[in-house]
Amino acid sequence: MKMVEKPEKWQVLTLTIFMFFNIALSAKTPLTKKTYIVQMDKSAKPESFSNHIDWYSSKVQAVLIKPDNQEDGGEDQQRVLYTYQNAFHGVAARLSEQEAERLEEQDGVLAIFPETKYELHTTRSPLFLGLEPHVRASTTNVWSQRVTDHDVIVGVLDTGVWPESQSFNDTGMTPVPAHWKGACETGRGFTKSNCNKKIVGARIFYHGYEAATGKINEQTEFKSPRDQDGHGTHTAATVAGSPVRGANLLGYARGTARGMAPSARIAAYKVCWVGGCFSSDILSAVDRAVADGVNVLSISLGGGVSSYYRDSLSVAAFGAMEMGIFVSCSAGNGGPDPVSLTNVSPWITTVGASTMDRDFPATVKLGNGRTITGVSLYRGRMKLSTNKQYPVVYLGSNSTSPNPSSLCLEGTLDRRVVAGKIVICDRGISPRVQKGEVVKEAGGVGMILANTAANGEELVADCHLVPAVAVGENEAKGIKHYASTSPRATATLTFLGTRVGVRPSPVVAAFSSRGPNLVSLEILKPDMVAPGVNILAAWTGALGPSSLPADRRRVKFNILSGTSMSCPHVSGIAALLKARHPDWSPAAIKSALMTTAYVHDNTRKPLQDSSAASISTPYDHGAGHINPGRALDPGLIYDIEAQDYLEFLCTQRLTPTQLKVFAKYSNRSCKNNLASPGDLNYPALSVVFPDRTNVSVLTLHRTVTNVGPAVSNYHAIVSPFKGAYVKVEPRTLKFTKANQKLSYKIIFTTKSRQAVPEFGGLVWKDGVHRVRSPIVVVWLPPL
Repeated sequence: MKMVEKPEKWQVLTLTIFMFFNIALSAKTPLTKKTYIVQMDKSAKPESFSNHIDWYSSKVQAVLIKPDNQEDGGEDQQRVLYTYQNAFHGVAARLSEQEAERLEEQDGVLAIFPETKYELHTTRSPLFLGLEPHVRASTTNVWSQRVTDHDVIVGVLDTGVWPESQSFNDTGMTPVPAHWKGACETGRGFTKSNCNKKIVGARIFYHGYEAATGKINEQTEFKSPRDQDGHGTHTAATVAGSPVRGANLLGYARGTARGMAPSARIAAYKVCWVGGCFSSDILSAVDRAVADGVNVLSISLGGGVSSYYRDSLSVAAFGAMEMGIFVSCSAGNGGPDPVSLTNVSPWITTVGASTMDRDFPATVKLGNGRTITGVSLYRGRMKLSTNKQYPVVYLGSNSTSPNPSSLCLEGTLDRRVVAGKIVICDRGISPRVQKGEVVKEAGGVGMILANTAANGEELVADCHLVPAVAVGENEAKGIKHYASTSPRATATLTFLGTRVGVRPSPVVAAFSSRGPNLVSLEILKPDMVAPGVNILAAWTGALGPSSLPADRRRVKFNILSGTSMSCPHVSGIAALLKARHPDWSPAAIKSALMTTAYVHDNTRKPLQDSSAASISTPYDHGAGHINPGRALDPGLIYDIEAQDYLEFLCTQRLTPTQLKVFAKYSNRSCKNNLASPGDLNYPALSVVFPDRTNVSVLTLHRTVTNVGPAVSNYHAIVSPFKGAYVKVEPRTLKFTKANQKLSYKIIFTTKSRQAVPEFGGLVWKDGVHRVRSPIVVVWLPPL
């Protein structure tokens, strides 16, 4: 998800979300219609129906309640919005609450999901990740392009694509793979010729959106795959953009922009519109993408957290995984609050965000002689002289609660007070760039964007409409004190361009959503972090770089931040791994990414959390920061098959009907071969001691597959814990052939229950490979 400001703490957001759904589920009248996603048991179709679509439709028709003045036909014919046949089986239909309740009681109906609204959550990143080819191309370079790279297709569910971008140039690409069954849908501003050997497919999904919000205004919005927002173009180019020399944003970050997998293909599935993204459309896109033949799905969206069987995207992703498709999703931008994750299912790869070693420094020089360093991407007509000091004003108080004026919300600034001055604006409530627009409209000549406690020292650069510099919380306090206590406070702003080699990096982004995963504490989330701060990639031609309507600038590339940006990094690297290892399962690819991730920055110190300037934990960074070069040759992998995930679900206290949401086929059922949810063969280890103090020993079981040299000997190294003794059996694994599987167990014995989680790691080493799993040990407090 693209990063947006959070108005309140996560608890309030969570409460608001639950209130919203409670209101949404209580219809004002018995016949008020909403969209419901209906999952059907495909195997239960009676022989009297020749196909499943007719059967699904008949089930819907059977429960419709018609007003006395309505005859058969008419509106009822429009009740079914979508039919799903691949990753998911069933329909999306417009139903009243009473009709939905009646349908849920019908034979063959597995589950009914109310429509859910989802929100949208580079030049430097390939080099930072070690993906740039060397100046002298070497045939031994593991990331050098191969013909097989062209066979991988990544489906991007987002706001569409701007096909004219140079990032989607298909020069030198081989013909579209024969397995591709997708289509290039047309509409306003989008023709068949906009697809090519890079953009191999483009589709739109809007029935759920229109059912919820009304018809799309085709005069103001492209009802076609064309991207009006920019988000989808940015994510698609990050995944698989072709190399573009000289890419930059108004002179910033100049260099060669390329996607993570520049030879992979892109299929754009437009599921997000001006008013948001709706689950029935997203589900239809996943279902269609599976049938089209994508190998990877990249989904930078989020819609809150619910039980696995109540989450339609989770269920659809399970179906995609069964078909061998790797699904990558953004973790969300709810950080640094704990328990703020979305997309937490174990069969989804959940990606948090981190910084890179590139920055865009700018300075604030105060009239008292102090100079403070911040960041900015400003470049525009308004100029501030570096030889002149400008009056500076802060309209807030010393209160811990910011007021509307200090937040520079629309309509809160008095021109008589701010005209000709640099205005200090606190972050929060409204978008950062919008604050600058408010300052400009009130006659201000510049802005100092002040971080608050929610943002800490994390600095995110923006392409402002007014000269503006963002500063960290500590420095912001000093600037505000100076402005509030000095009767003639002044300042000037200076913009210093692009700087690389920033240390320390990477750092976990403050906005990146955090664990633990309360749906299942035994599944550590997020899975990993990847670059998500100040990422340069292709942009739409329909919107300025600030995304504000008043911004008349047009650019070919833009710099954005958010877990929306980190997710496509992982999607692209997964495409590279799939090209090199076409036989690897989605779980094998995830395992390779997780067990080779690193947990130290470029100063060789543990990864930091930018929200608190402290060491980050696996609840922040998961297994660590992606390391593509090592992921290609991980040595060992933790593989998981669809039946294994079902066995995990069998430990989650689901009813037979709820389980059948995932076990859609009659030949899949619980074998009950997992002693606990922690025994899922996940690459991370999360040990949860129950609230019963008499349970002092827990054992987790894992199986690793040798994907390195046939003859390999690994030995285990495990970090110590204050609260538990840890023992690995056996401590050595001796492989004699390729793809051989060996198992081990890791035993945790409590020596003193800890009030807070403990973190560590298990590493298997053979002298070449280093296969690392993060460990979290939790003692639940006694009831």
